[in-house]
Amino acid sequence: MTPRELAADICRKLQASGFKAYLVGGCVRDLLLGREPEDYDVATDAHPMRVQELFPSSVDVGARFGVILVVENGAQVEVATFRSDVGYSDGRHPDRVEYSSSPEEDVLRRDFTINGLMLDLDTQQVLDFVGGRDDLQEHIIRAIGPPDLRFREDRLRMVRAVRFAARFGYSIDRATFQSIAAAAHHITAVSAERLRDEITKLLTEGKARRAFELLDQTGLLKASLPEIAAMKGVAQPPEFHPEGDVWIHTLMMLENLPPRSRATLAWAVLLHDVGKPPTFKSAEETGDRIRFDGHAELGARMAVAICRRLRFSVSDIEQIEALVANHLRFKDVFQMRPATLKRFVRLPGFEEEHLPLHRLDCLASHGSLDAYEFVRRFLQETPPDEVRPARLLTGEDLKAMGFRPGPLFKEILQAVEEGQLDGRLTRREDALDFVRRGYQNT
Repeated sequence: MTPRELAADICRKLQASGFKAYLVGGCVRDLLLGREPEDYDVATDAHPMRVQELFPSSVDVGARFGVILVVENGAQVEVATFRSDVGYSDGRHPDRVEYSSSPEEDVLRRDFTINGLMLDLDTQQVLDFVGGRDDLQEHIIRAIGPPDLRFREDRLRMVRAVRFAARFGYSIDRATFQSIAAAAHHITAVSAERLRDEITKLLTEGKARRAFELLDQTGLLKASLPEIAAMKGVAQPPEFHPEGDVWIHTLMMLENLPPRSRATLAWAVLLHDVGKPPTFKSAEETGDRIRFDGHAELGARMAVAICRRLRFSVSDIEQIEALVANHLRFKDVFQMRPATLKRFVRLPGFEEEHLPLHRLDCLASHGSLDAYEFVRRFLQETPPDEVRPARLLTGEDLKAMGFRPGPLFKEILQAVEEGQLDGRLTRREDALDFVRRGYQNT
């Protein structure tokens, strides 16, 4: 069963039981735009307990706020009771809700007019109490009611306005835009996890450049990611970066970032040059050209701090750190020893993230893909067992030779592997002889 089929079944069953039931929100917007919705939501005047009685497979995900999740045959649809919200002390959740029989009253509590449409599946009638259809036609993102109130209720709505404007190529209504600009500094009141997830959507929905331009124009960028805002106006050496400053370079990479990219790759694109502003040195200072000495290393540390601030998982932080720390190493691939190159391409997610990051970096600057193509050919032409060869020796072998476990173990095993990767050691006997000649057991 698809979510659309389940939503239709829910509406029919609710209506057959004497209740009103409509598709609501983003799914209606997408259907009117000729897009297939990712998920479906239903609004009804049936109270949550009644919804649960009618759908025994339902899950209480927010009955306090009138929301029940109906799950059947692998599909799920949220069913929300018509309501009005009273007070938002925490800047996200209503202090209390009052159930209503009026679909109009329910719509008036929602965020933007294009998300405030309801659809009767049986009659195909669209209920529009807020001018959402007109705003769809005019390509406008407009808050429902007073924008200041909508954004006080949930500060994250400011970033969502940017995301919808970027995703659909719409403009933000003037009053809505002004309200965002005036309240942008309050974005820090949003939980780190929610802000992280919303920015990740900005990065991965395929319109990241436009999204970050709007974040900048509204003041949300400086308030939420000041390290990125600091890139503006930071000049780069024109011989390597004819495109302009660090901000323009980053925007160009975001523009070319494919939709639905891995979140860690998307964040690495955003953060790969975050260390340039604090390491900038002018041509006058260096005596030859603009330089950013150590920016990859500092950038990796800054990326870790930003990701920790936004509550990324440990594994995601490690991957983003590695992407930022290693993004300059591609310039050295032509001179790398075989062992060094093999270790480089063994980095986790190398072909899926490190290589695409380098390609985006080149296309947004000098345009040369020589290193990219060199590494791709190496990967294509080098058998996997040469890149990740089976160990010639193990710790047990070293014990049998009289070595005691300790730091020397690691040093010897690494030296043996280095010899393998360079092609100097190919047999177990060679490795044993190498250890006997080069190390003394204790």
